Amino acid sequence: MSIWEYANPTKFLKTTQPVMPWITGAGIVAVTVALVWGFFFTPDDFRQGSTVKIIYIHVPAAMMAINAWVMMLVASLIWLIRRHHVSALAAKAMAPIGVSMTLIALATGAIWGQPMWGTWWAWDPRLTSFLILFLFYLGYMALWAAIEDPDTAADLTAILCIVGSVFAVLSRYAASFWNQGLHQGASVITTDKNTEVSSVFYQPLLIAIAGFFLLVLGLLLMRTGTEVRKRRARALLNRATREGV
Repeated sequence: MSIWEYANPTKFLKTTQPVMPWITGAGIVAVTVALVWGFFFTPDDFRQGSTVKIIYIHVPAAMMAINAWVMMLVASLIWLIRRHHVSALAAKAMAPIGVSMTLIALATGAIWGQPMWGTWWAWDPRLTSFLILFLFYLGYMALWAAIEDPDTAADLTAILCIVGSVFAVLSRYAASFWNQGLHQGASVITTDKNTEVSSVFYQPLLIAIAGFFLLVLGLLLMRTGTEVRKRRARALLNRATREGV
């Protein structure tokens, strides 16, 4: 069986739509467990106090914001190379999810930053690149909405996605590229004992990350299915118009 079989809209819908509610439900359960465990059954940090617990929302949202753009990049490249409509529609479907994750990451980062840094916002390299990524998400969605022909829109948004990927990389590695800056470096996947997350916070954080991933995947399958059906309806309407029905 080839993975390209799922580029067929009928095959895609038949395969993904039955499992979509289960994936979404599992994500909701995982996120709920992680937040209850993290907020109510883990201690305050000796430096950050209870503020540290925002990591159960901030870290997964930030990871999903970046990974959503990576998924859009892969889907856009598939569209440009192989012209599979499902991949273009999947990239389009992911954009509102990605922008929501980016907004959550920016908002929770500001909530954490105010007591820790004494300011809601700083032009830190990682924060700035994340803000630019957020603007690229908005631009991507606006470009889809502005162009009537779906294939032309898919072509132009794919190019925009490739350009925006530079800032997705920057938002992930900015703290490593520039030693100066308020934002701390990696703390989940790291070999630095000074920055890694304490084990008491680590387990609920992993569950939160898994839950956010499942939620994003479930929403992606749901939204892509909706985009496929909208494209079918548009094609039927155009055919009826041409035939004078």
